Amino acid sequence: MAKTNAGRFFEDYKLGDILVHAVPRTVAEGERALYHALYPARHALYSSDEFARDCGLEGSPLDDLAAFHVVFGKTVPDVSLNAVANLGYAEGRWLKPVFPGDTLRSVSEVIGLKQNSNGKSGVVWVKTRGFNQMGEVVMEYVRWVMVRKKDQDLPAPETVIPDLKQVIPAEDLVVPEGLDFSNYDFDQAGEPHRWGDYEVGEKIDHVDGVTIEEAEHMMATRLWQNTAKVHFDATFRPNGQRLIYGGHIISMARTLSFNGLANAQMIVGLNGGAHANPCFSGDTVKAWTEVLDKADTPAPGVGAIRLRLVATKGGEPFDLKGEDGKYKPEVLLDLDYWALIPQ
Repeated sequence: MAKTNAGRFFEDYKLGDILVHAVPRTVAEGERALYHALYPARHALYSSDEFARDCGLEGSPLDDLAAFHVVFGKTVPDVSLNAVANLGYAEGRWLKPVFPGDTLRSVSEVIGLKQNSNGKSGVVWVKTRGFNQMGEVVMEYVRWVMVRKKDQDLPAPETVIPDLKQVIPAEDLVVPEGLDFSNYDFDQAGEPHRWGDYEVGEKIDHVDGVTIEEAEHMMATRLWQNTAKVHFDATFRPNGQRLIYGGHIISMARTLSFNGLANAQMIVGLNGGAHANPCFSGDTVKAWTEVLDKADTPAPGVGAIRLRLVATKGGEPFDLKGEDGKYKPEVLLDLDYWALIPQ
């Protein structure tokens, strides 16, 4: 009997499968320090316990995307170890803040299957939930991946494509208990811009750029315990270049967006996302944002803002797709999310 895990192939997934992912992870203050070393992360709520307490929280939580990466990383050995590509995200919600000392674990359910016409691969949809040590769901999301088929002679499964919401309604967003921006300190946060200063349709060039380094991306991938072969093994791809982990690009773009969106403090919803083109070491990542929507929340002084965050490796800002409707080759990431911002 084989002792090692070669990962699941497309034919190994069945609709309704529950995947209990291994290795719970306790996150500590070091997680925050390393996250802020890897990215230019400066949002005040995640940098200062005092700032967070002034906003009604017990202290500074772990960055929302750091919590996402921990939950996501657990799923890789069971979902995307043999993936060709991670295709998209939907229906993501952050339900409770994650604080240093919390222990996170992940469970996924297979909710969709579709074999590709070439018979060599297929798409698997999973809904993943991240739990803390008290059994509370701290976040949930759907993603779909293209996975290789090991035995191409096996018949295709029945096609089931889940019906997913394109946008999470604002009323379904969860505002952390106690969050209150009534006495928000704009000077400490770094910018004066509040909810009312942003207009739907407005586009913001975040100006700054960061060149991706091989060592940093490898450190990030190990930190999140992401075992996908395309990120580690230079022999796994024909050109010998390791793909930069998509989560690394998400975090880099989000932290670059501080310049212009310093007060978009908490991510609470992930409506959709696409890793449009591959990124490699040496590429310089820049970012721009389009304001898609705004909404009130029941929390004092707290508004919600829906943002389209685009990461690029060149080209002009605000240039997303060509006349053929396909992403421009310099576009790396197209992410649609909800954030909480002071009114």
